[in-house]
Amino acid sequence: MTTTDTPWEPPLAGSEIDHLVGALERLRATFRWKADGLDAAGLQTRIGSSALTLGGLLKHLAVVEDHTFTEKLTGDPIGSPWDETGWDGTGDWDFTSAAEDTPEQLYDGWDAAVERSRARLGAALAEGGLDRPVHASDDAGHHANLRRLVCDLVEEYGRHTGHADLLREAVDGRVGEDPPPGWRP
Repeated sequence: MTTTDTPWEPPLAGSEIDHLVGALERLRATFRWKADGLDAAGLQTRIGSSALTLGGLLKHLAVVEDHTFTEKLTGDPIGSPWDETGWDGTGDWDFTSAAEDTPEQLYDGWDAAVERSRARLGAALAEGGLDRPVHASDDAGHHANLRRLVCDLVEEYGRHTGHADLLREAVDGRVGEDPPPGWRP
């Protein structure tokens, strides 16, 4: 097996950047695999009294990707496609409005947000590495660094990939830790 069979696998012995970005990429791949290939009914499946769905998670994580590597990174507005939707960053709009979207819109939206994030993260790493200050700051005006944004996104994906595990198993029984070798969305 080659790394092209499992491109999401982090290196065995890389740099800090390689490992942080590798961990994020593996979580992204695992999340996308958990949500992959479903129709509208599958993307809207709920467990018990929870309103959480795989479609809602796809849309939420797409917003989080853009928010993290736009507003938090540079201070720029989140921009398209979110500014056209009326999203204001409050409430559960991303989770609840996903029921109105087609599977193609949800998958394409997440895929596009991840590609934008990869480009923005790559540019930010080239401009100063993980120690590069970012726009996000605390109440005292102390700015976070890029390392913090990457770690926060790893945490966000870790939480929601766990949710996706349970939801996908409820839809069709799919279980597993990582996508199988050779998988592509």
